[in-house]
Amino acid sequence: MPAARTVTPDGDVILLVSGESAAARAAAHAQDDDLTAVIEITDVAPVSVPHRIRGRAWLAGWLTPVRGADERAACAALLAERHPVGELLGLSESLDASPTGRPAWMLLRLEVGEISVDDLWGAEHVDPELLAAAEPDPMVAHETELLQHLASAHGDRMGDLCGLLGPREAADLKAVPLALDRLGLRVRFLRGATAFDARFDFPEPVTDVCGLRRAMSTLFS
Repeated sequence: MPAARTVTPDGDVILLVSGESAAARAAAHAQDDDLTAVIEITDVAPVSVPHRIRGRAWLAGWLTPVRGADERAACAALLAERHPVGELLGLSESLDASPTGRPAWMLLRLEVGEISVDDLWGAEHVDPELLAAAEPDPMVAHETELLQHLASAHGDRMGDLCGLLGPREAADLKAVPLALDRLGLRVRFLRGATAFDARFDFPEPVTDVCGLRRAMSTLFS
């Protein structure tokens, strides 16, 4: 398991791994295309709900160390900017070789050649160029906290969403917030052993927490 990961503007995945890991030892001797690797990413809903796995993604490509002091420094700065805590503080110094000849941490680059995604919207292949062009959703940093807050403190407001399905469908339903992004809120409705999802789109994409607050107020009213 990498300690952290991020994506460069070119669409490469940068992985921070222990210098003693098997991945680091294998990649240390890899050339440009002789070590293939697959990253599997599992997205788990941050609230308690049946079938919590919201999706999986597989990124396949070629794994090599990040070479060159300037390139390592640039990748370390990108990681530290996006994960500014814990062991990533002072990362540049940790990438230098220790007295044993092996660095405490190693930066690896996965040049992505193929992507597959299986999520709440279905299964499909994704062009790696789309990964390079994608921008992070502005809600990604807030989603976990907001979904947990909705589930624990606003069960009554979530229950009000059942009424949007009609009186017959709403009977004996429990609503649990499942996913949140700039475009809307996805809710899992539970009745006994059965479950189904419904997505409630916002009037327009939100760009920050203030816009999200207005969009949620409109939805609940």
